[in-house]
Amino acid sequence: MEPSYNFNLKNIKPVSKSCIALGLTDFVSVCNYVKELPYGRNTDRANYTSILQENKGTCSTKHAFLKEIAMENEADHMLFYLCIYKMKEANTIGIGEILANYNLAYIPEAHTYLKFQNKILDFTRIEESQTSFKNAILFEEEILPKQIGDYKLAFHKNYIKTWIKDNNIPYSFSEIWNIRETCISQLSK
Repeated sequence: MEPSYNFNLKNIKPVSKSCIALGLTDFVSVCNYVKELPYGRNTDRANYTSILQENKGTCSTKHAFLKEIAMENEADHMLFYLCIYKMKEANTIGIGEILANYNLAYIPEAHTYLKFQNKILDFTRIEESQTSFKNAILFEEEILPKQIGDYKLAFHKNYIKTWIKDNNIPYSFSEIWNIRETCISQLSK
């Protein structure tokens, strides 16, 4: 059964045109294409169209790309969200040992996704109920594709700084950020 959020792409805007050139003529086909791209950081974290040239993407570049498609096609029903969630082994498989080495239960991690009728649509993760980040969300807000660069990074860093202070975390911001980077590197393997 076709998802109710699907729509046909119009061949009038740049990102939609690039998808149609790949044979992707509706939103669901673009979502499936994006989901199949491997996880990996793009050369420019703010250039979401680079997922097509680099054949990889993060949650930010993949979902910003999809939101841009929705905006180009006046699909206002598709919303784009940034959240901070408790990143831990239970919802981000492969990082548990790293966190255990530092005696951390979790690290606040920024994640993006789409929402349709208040339902989270994540085209970067394999969703299983026991590994979902949804029950670990600490904060979320609606954003625009242009906010995946500097805005998202600054917001994430400020959130972690406040978390360290409010929770008496025995590490500096730079130490936590390096631990987080180690976790993210582990996910790219």
